[in-house]
Amino acid sequence: MAVRETLALSRLKSFEPLRRLSDEQLVVLLGRAERRTFKPGQRLIERGALDGREFFLLDGALEVVAEDGRQTTLIAGTEMAAAAIARQRPRRFDVTAIQPSECLIIEQTALHRLLQSAPLAPPEEAGSSDPDMDDEHRLLMAFYRELRSNQVSLPSLPDVAWKVRRLADRDDTSSDDIARALTADPAMAAKLVRACNSALYRGFSEVRNVRDGVVRLGMNTTRQLVSVFSLGEIYRSREPELQQAMDRLWDEARTVAALAYVLAESATRIEPEEALLAGLLHNIGVVPVLVHAERYPGLIVSSPALERAIAELRGDIGAAILERWNFAPGFIEVARHADDWFYECASDLPQLIDLVIVARLHVCISAGGSKGLPEFEQVPAYRRLGALELTASRSLRLLEAAKERLDELQRLLSARPAQ
Repeated sequence: MAVRETLALSRLKSFEPLRRLSDEQLVVLLGRAERRTFKPGQRLIERGALDGREFFLLDGALEVVAEDGRQTTLIAGTEMAAAAIARQRPRRFDVTAIQPSECLIIEQTALHRLLQSAPLAPPEEAGSSDPDMDDEHRLLMAFYRELRSNQVSLPSLPDVAWKVRRLADRDDTSSDDIARALTADPAMAAKLVRACNSALYRGFSEVRNVRDGVVRLGMNTTRQLVSVFSLGEIYRSREPELQQAMDRLWDEARTVAALAYVLAESATRIEPEEALLAGLLHNIGVVPVLVHAERYPGLIVSSPALERAIAELRGDIGAAILERWNFAPGFIEVARHADDWFYECASDLPQLIDLVIVARLHVCISAGGSKGLPEFEQVPAYRRLGALELTASRSLRLLEAAKERLDELQRLLSARPAQ
């Protein structure tokens, strides 16, 4: 059935990612889409299906049921219904109408083709006379042009971290090999020895040299901690205003990382050091945006414009950085989706992205209360950890009980090289 012309373009722009399309693209999309009504009790989506379509709820209410029986209600016009319904492939939920409901149904391939050629900023912003908005648009244009041509200037992983990660990935590497690489960087060697003698890793005797530290920690933990201690070097800007933003970004990364470590240690089988590193990397995509913004004075003085640019670019750029650094897919997933409260990964078991999203939620609530944030139970990542009996009250008690551990982690992560 053809889509009726009465569907306003402004209504379509209330959905993510349709809001990225121009008016002309939305008109084209409407010509290829289907607008369908569903009666109460009628099934829209079957779990396990590979149907190649995206569903957007225009009117009514739907019941979303996971394999374990958990139920969520989606109501048209609410924040939870502002994106494609149950978008994972294969489908991981049964979706049924519980009221007379209407959906816009779009072929996934057609939508992806339009998104690939979408404008780099909304047309009304591109034509704005506001100089800050012009700078924002130019920043977005420049970044996307560089991203699409693989020319974006991405930060490099500090040399010592790169060497240690490469050595640790080899089967014939010994603790002596790792220790020699670390000894070439006295500041890193000192940090690793200090970590070994901290409350987190302290043994029966004090560690006095790098080799003993590597032996105590093990190859994998050493590799992760060296990357952790190296990341502070990335958060640098020549502009004082942007350096303040870098400092706030680093503080947020450290806090999320420490919480992710404690959650991993207490509630999952994920290595705590991996969770720590994932937390530090979750906002790495913001760094090149801030560095590039040095060329645009209007962005530096206009916080809202810079924030919009960051929100638009951080996921893709963060994923590109970690791909360049040869990080595992789980870390790349964190960089791409950490700012999406409603993201749900395909694995049945809790993943790094779940820990980071839940840690971020705790940080946001601690910083400014719960206004504008979803309830814990609405966040898929939290529900996935909830299967391990991580209830809202228990997670808060857990973090309170682990305060000394959190403080120790913060101390380990607080030092950065002098500017």
